[in-house]
Amino acid sequence: MPPHPSPLPQRHGIDAAWVRTPGPGPEGTPPWSTMREFLLDRLPAAAEVERRLAAGEFVDQQGHPWSGDEAYRPHTFVWFHRPLAGETRVPFPLGILDRTDNLVVVDKPHFMATTPRGAHVTETALVKLRLALDLPELAPAHRLDRLTAGVLVFTTHRGCRGAYAGAFQSRSVAKTYEAVARFDPELTFPRRLVGRIEKRRGSLQAQLVAGEPNADTLVELVEVRGGYARYRLTPITGKTHQLRLQMADAGLPLVGDPLYPEVREDTPDDYADPLRLVARRLQFTDPLDGVERDYTSGRTLAWPADVRR
Repeated sequence: MPPHPSPLPQRHGIDAAWVRTPGPGPEGTPPWSTMREFLLDRLPAAAEVERRLAAGEFVDQQGHPWSGDEAYRPHTFVWFHRPLAGETRVPFPLGILDRTDNLVVVDKPHFMATTPRGAHVTETALVKLRLALDLPELAPAHRLDRLTAGVLVFTTHRGCRGAYAGAFQSRSVAKTYEAVARFDPELTFPRRLVGRIEKRRGSLQAQLVAGEPNADTLVELVEVRGGYARYRLTPITGKTHQLRLQMADAGLPLVGDPLYPEVREDTPDDYADPLRLVARRLQFTDPLDGVERDYTSGRTLAWPADVRR
């Protein structure tokens, strides 16, 4: 983890990035003699690295620019702002459900990431809210997948972040999801989906593997239309892709899911066919003021076009 605070201010609502120089290699001598050599090796586009060094855009922990000619320094942070690429605008509003001194609660649309990652930076809930509400210390108390819509909670300042993060990590927050998926008349409901989930680095999918269970979900049947149904999903745990993976494993893959049970070819987002999953309701006792907080998403889940009513 980087030291705090960053020596660079946010730019366009986005925190500065950083890299940390490694220590000596197995033979005791680092493979770089200067900081320029390290940056050219670690960052793409050599011409861009040279330009940014000349402009003083790489700085140390005190905010002093690196010239690149300095002798290589192990275990040292280099801070900088990543260049912004053009992004496709997410064509759905980010609705605000509540705002207090400590919290901003939103109704996140499908296709909008919670925080910047990869190709999704400016079109994320965090960046949009920081700019719209002038809250530079805004941070998520938890996360939703980019393709999942629904209730999402942010903390407004660093001083309250730990209390709310602790509430979510301790499982004292009740979360209820809704999903549209295949209907199997041979299955009985309610039913529990229990297993062990692991997510390996570099893999798009999480996997159910043998071992002690670490994922538990209650599935209830709400409504049936032809070969599809609407389900209420109550996760007892919070593993990556838990609901999507467990439902697919049960033979009930969610409509519009590009990852489970099979990974679809990487294509642009189809806004007419979102993942039919929404974080419908979120309830918790506020750890700072004791208020019982209860939020419900207004996002709809469209039935497939071929559904028989």
